[in-house]
Amino acid sequence: MTAEIALTDDIATCHALRRAVFIEEQGVSEADELDELDDIALHLLAMAEAEPVGTARIVIADGVAKIGRVCVVKAHRGTGLGAALVRMAMDVSRGKAAKAKLGAQVQAIAFYEALGFTAFGPVYDDAGIDHRDMVCDL
Repeated sequence: MTAEIALTDDIATCHALRRAVFIEEQGVSEADELDELDDIALHLLAMAEAEPVGTARIVIADGVAKIGRVCVVKAHRGTGLGAALVRMAMDVSRGKAAKAKLGAQVQAIAFYEALGFTAFGPVYDDAGIDHRDMVCDL
């Protein structure tokens, strides 16, 4: 099954995906997950067979594209969709930013390294989950 990924203005659907993955599955609080950056971010939405299956957001500031809120529903994990979302976020950011940055959950560091990101700095707590910052030249 192939998913189509595109920029979207359908933030409600992106929020629903993030609610399912981050709030319901991972126990992140709504206050930590939904923030004012959604209003200024670019949002990606992955659709498969007319169903939303993944999302990511990009906040561009000071020459850096902050990629975040990358999530894929359980049924589509392990299919390459997460990597495709990150690659699309990087493609959308090229020409708008020189670097991409993200805060990776520590168990996902190898996933992002395979996409060209390098970890830096210490491990830190974000919404009760250990993270580490990562960066990649665009």
